[in-house]
Amino acid sequence: MSARVQLRGITKRFGSFEAVSGVDLEIAAGEFLTLLGPSGCGKTTLLRLIAGFEQPTTGSVWLGDHEVTQLPPYRRPVNQVFQSYALFPHLTVGENVAFGLRMQRVPAAEAGERVRAALALVSLEGLEGRKPQQLSGGQKQRVALARALVCRPQVLLLDEPLSALDAKLRHAMQLELKRLQRQLGITFVFVTHDQEEALTMSDRIAIVNRGRIEQLGTPHDIYHKPATAFAADFIGQANLLPARRLGVDGAAVRVALEGGLELRLPAGTWPAGAERALVSIRPEKVHVAKSGGADGRESAGSGDNTFEARIEEEVFKGATDHLLLATAAGTRLSAVVANESALGEIFHAGDRVRCGLHADDVVVLPLGP
Repeated sequence: MSARVQLRGITKRFGSFEAVSGVDLEIAAGEFLTLLGPSGCGKTTLLRLIAGFEQPTTGSVWLGDHEVTQLPPYRRPVNQVFQSYALFPHLTVGENVAFGLRMQRVPAAEAGERVRAALALVSLEGLEGRKPQQLSGGQKQRVALARALVCRPQVLLLDEPLSALDAKLRHAMQLELKRLQRQLGITFVFVTHDQEEALTMSDRIAIVNRGRIEQLGTPHDIYHKPATAFAADFIGQANLLPARRLGVDGAAVRVALEGGLELRLPAGTWPAGAERALVSIRPEKVHVAKSGGADGRESAGSGDNTFEARIEEEVFKGATDHLLLATAAGTRLSAVVANESALGEIFHAGDRVRCGLHADDVVVLPLGP
């Protein structure tokens, strides 16, 4: 069983500091939602408000059809997995997992069955008698998960649970967490500053900045259609460049980027009445080929843009080449090119290249206040 989570008009102040500012958020039952943002943005405070470890200054918290704003944590159908695992070092794995059941006075026979089932769920069968210091980091994280799941919460809160793991294990645990969430159907609310974690696991992502939700959407929409400069810059890499409107030519608007490169974009993408805006271009959307060869991208209509550039820097990263390009007009762009085979084009600093940029791959954003 899972529960819908609602935050209605939530504000949280600590003295004169406003950690959360007027947040309205609804998380569907059975959804995997990630609160993503930099350190100190308010995402962990939001999690603690759902758990009941903090009381809102204004607003209300709802789980399912019930307001729980005034309920203490132990009376909410919620459990939490912490960054530090929070395992009891003097207890065995089985005793750690059973701890919450003991507090609920679940009969010993039933508790034993539920502990075994929870450990099997996270692939830790046979480790019931070990102590936490005998486990790897990944195994400790699985014990913490089993302990949270054994109490059958309707909502599971996870606060940076993978940050202490090495990169390879972290990736494996991302897939494992998503598998578990789909299998159990429990509402997961996950806090992280790691964009890869958010993109890999989430049904939706809420980008949090300065106590507010900057954007809420699917990983695909947030990556390809960022609503603000902060969202574009925080998720993935982006070329963020000031742009100036030059004029309208039929269904296209002509704009000049910082440095002078001119592009033609669909007129409807430019903010109405604005002379200046900000454009976001993902580096992998800048298509690059050696000058003298084929265009960087086949034409896909009148909105396409092609231009010459010189490679100022080239960084080989195995599967990809990362290029810093400078156009004759003086605009600088980052590009990421796939190394599809050992026989493909090899780029070097100083090379002259032909670049292609499709108009639909350029996101126009309003200038900030």
